[in-house]
Amino acid sequence: MTLHPSKLLALAGLLATVPAVAQAQPTRPGTRGKIEEAEIEIVKERVNQLPEAARNFEKIKISPPAKTTGNVNYTYPDFRLPADLLNPSVRVLTIRQEELAPQTGNYLKAGVGNYGTFLGRAHLHNTRSTTASYGIDLNHLSSARGPIDKQNSGQSRTTLDLNGETYSGTTALGAKVELGRERYNFYGYNRDVARLPIADTLKQTFSRAGIKVYARNRATDAQLQYDVALGFRHWNDNFNAKENNIYGEVRTAYVLSETSKVSVNGDFSFISFEDSLKYSRPFFQVTPAYELTLNRLAVSVGAAIGYTGDTIRQAPQFKVYPAVRVGYTVTEDKFVVFAGLGGGIQRVTMYDLTTENPWLAPNQRVADTRRGPTLYFGFNSTPARNLELNARVTLSNDRNLYFYNNSRRDSTKFDLVYDKKSTQLFNAHGEVIYNAAEKTRIGVKLDYNGYNVKTLNEAFHRPAFQSALFATHNVYDKLLLGAELYTYSSSYGSSYRRAAGSSLLAKREYVRPTDSVIDLNLRADYRIMEKLSIFAMGNNLIGGQYERFLNYPVKGANVLLGATYDF
Repeated sequence: MTLHPSKLLALAGLLATVPAVAQAQPTRPGTRGKIEEAEIEIVKERVNQLPEAARNFEKIKISPPAKTTGNVNYTYPDFRLPADLLNPSVRVLTIRQEELAPQTGNYLKAGVGNYGTFLGRAHLHNTRSTTASYGIDLNHLSSARGPIDKQNSGQSRTTLDLNGETYSGTTALGAKVELGRERYNFYGYNRDVARLPIADTLKQTFSRAGIKVYARNRATDAQLQYDVALGFRHWNDNFNAKENNIYGEVRTAYVLSETSKVSVNGDFSFISFEDSLKYSRPFFQVTPAYELTLNRLAVSVGAAIGYTGDTIRQAPQFKVYPAVRVGYTVTEDKFVVFAGLGGGIQRVTMYDLTTENPWLAPNQRVADTRRGPTLYFGFNSTPARNLELNARVTLSNDRNLYFYNNSRRDSTKFDLVYDKKSTQLFNAHGEVIYNAAEKTRIGVKLDYNGYNVKTLNEAFHRPAFQSALFATHNVYDKLLLGAELYTYSSSYGSSYRRAAGSSLLAKREYVRPTDSVIDLNLRADYRIMEKLSIFAMGNNLIGGQYERFLNYPVKGANVLLGATYDF
């Protein structure tokens, strides 16, 4: 046998070590060491390849170190101008929680656009710390002109948020303060008149203020988990209506063993409301539950016990609903199916209603929604890397579910209307999310809502179909492109006609469909320096002045240009 010279050298080295090894081993009678014939290959070069590290391009998205939920919205914080009040009621696109992005601390943003639009934002926050988190966020967005008669449809919104947290061991103590002012105009008037109203006669303003203090457990492996809060919210409008809300939230869980735990969640609220009348609205709800995990099967059994002081439509004030959920993991980390039976009382406030529809008429009677019993089932799936599929079907029976309809006294404003009987709701929800190494994100979510109303002519201003499609792409960590497409099916409102000589309230109602909505938004952010970037936002680029609410067309295509300074 002929050996390569390099192999002869290696063999010689092995033979040289044999005596030393033989001396170190104890003598075994009747045996001798033997070297078997072998071939040894020496590899001179080796290349270690590491996977590409994921980077977060968007430095301006700053998150405080507070505990976050698993729901992550991959749209820009101000991607879609809120002036159009296109607020989807469908669920937020969800994806697994990622690591926190580097927190740079502070940034300033400013932009200008058509319709006399100005955007300003200041975010001042401490850098990430293990002892405390605190900051301030100031936002302003205004349009001097709107889609109807210029300044008659202008609007503005200003908010100031302050937050702070301190960390001591496994406990986090924190507080939040919210202040806001909004200005809108009732521009849904009849424009076929000789003399148009002036903006000051159409004015509506909202003032908001709130404070919340809370405590939570930061140790995820602790036997007792808790998150408790106490807060106060104030709201008033230009018609001297006032709402004061003292509320509390309790979320607790106690681990009994590796496979079981008990949880108790509770909410309470006491509202003092004043307009032409003065009344109070107490509310509380507590949901105890026992949770058990057996291999792939997870079961939760409990009940939602609630009370509300609202007596509108003679709906029951005290209700008990089941809270049962069963989940089964068909394929670990791949496919989970679930089903449940539940219900509960949903708190409804003027503070929240006026963020959905700012053109409410004075002297509205607000009522909490009794939702239940509710049956739901669905699945969560990750069939491939970076891909998530989720679906859910819900069947519910609602009492005092609110709808918005044009007021009979003044069709430029809206009344809250309720079905005298229960409203059956069928909801089908689906979403698909693709997220590739934080370079490309694509998602779509779809919702169908079928409302079975008994005494109302239609499910006023609640569209049956809603969808949202979004996509973002990071180009070489310098350019971030994004797109959003929202669609709403047509819903219904009312117009009124009064016969000659009849009273004001004898108007005849004519149900009218609203427009279908297709709203396309695009955005590009380009980082020209390490701390300086410029952006361009285009909203409603298809340009249709659709009416999400009857008589209220939105602005057409509007573009905003600006810059962000990070420091």
